Amino acid sequence: MIPLVWVEVDLYFMYKYRAERGCDTVVTMIILGIETSCDETSASVVELTDPMIGATLHSVVTNSSMDLHTVYGGVVPEIAARSHIEAIIPVIEQSLGHAHMTWDDIDAIGVTYGAGLGGCLLVGVMTARTLAITKDKPLYAINHVEAHIYANFITQAGPHLSGYMLPEHIPSLPMLGLIVSGGHSQLVTWQGHFDYRLLGQTHDDAIGEAFDKVAKILGLPYPGGPSVSKLALSGDAYAFAFPKAKMPGAYDFSFSGPKTAVLRAAQAACGKDFTFPSHKLSDELSEAQKADIAASFQRIAVETVIDKAIQAYEEFQPTSVVIGGGVAASPELRRQLAERLPITITYQDQKLMTDNAAMVATLACYQAVLGQPTADPFSLDPQPGLSM
Repeated sequence: MIPLVWVEVDLYFMYKYRAERGCDTVVTMIILGIETSCDETSASVVELTDPMIGATLHSVVTNSSMDLHTVYGGVVPEIAARSHIEAIIPVIEQSLGHAHMTWDDIDAIGVTYGAGLGGCLLVGVMTARTLAITKDKPLYAINHVEAHIYANFITQAGPHLSGYMLPEHIPSLPMLGLIVSGGHSQLVTWQGHFDYRLLGQTHDDAIGEAFDKVAKILGLPYPGGPSVSKLALSGDAYAFAFPKAKMPGAYDFSFSGPKTAVLRAAQAACGKDFTFPSHKLSDELSEAQKADIAASFQRIAVETVIDKAIQAYEEFQPTSVVIGGGVAASPELRRQLAERLPITITYQDQKLMTDNAAMVATLACYQAVLGQPTADPFSLDPQPGLSM
């Protein structure tokens, strides 16, 4: 047999398509993905036949422990890990059931092994390792941040799935990726699949984390992004001149300075000095003051990442720009991008922007179909601090 060689008609890259298998037919991969990096326990079944068309989503089941963390204003790692232990097996079984598949249909397993909370990652990794061994399935170790971008490569829904608004086409390469979530703020360029360059990232708080902390100062519920965004609708986005951090790296971010500026502005607005406790400020601020602070912070935080994204677009001239992570759902972020970016961004369904196993399974599918190496199910360890 002549090995199948798949060539993308593109000026920028070309690669072999599973040539090492020595086959002359397209190989379909169906992968079960597992995601437990933070407070969502998620499992998903995704299928990929042609990398140029995109992946088919057959199921995604996600159990969130967010309600357990609301009273604390943020995720408590120990509580999240215990929730994963309770939910992981039922979630996997439900995902297979919703896809109308059994383990005989699954070709491999993909699992998030970093970045994330150590105890949470451990639950997913150990579950995936055990299943890979007992079910005799290949195992793919998935970078959570990279997976956020690959959510945009899901273009079809399976016959038993509905309710998702999916893009018609996959992003074209080379592409610029902006990852904005509760734990990550990164700018990355891709020349081809798995051929990427990290341009910059946050040096302290991620943008989503900064929204959570500002929401806490204003007495708004967790998660902070949607809460701040909703309140900002009634505020003046130019009422407060919060700073943008100046970083030595052209594409690096920092949100600790603007977050502290919010604290100082809130203290000043209600006539208090810097010693006044942040958790008491919401009782002293008027609703109008809160709205103005929320709107002003949102504008500056979003401008910070958009400024860098526009700069990267102009320097590297990608053929597409892709947004990943929960903050991608922000109406303000989408508004600023639409106004300032000269190309149109196709967004993934909002249900697939926050942490989910569909993005994990999709990246694992591309790894499998394009011949990336598997992980050792007997030795794979979580890497909480994993970077791209």
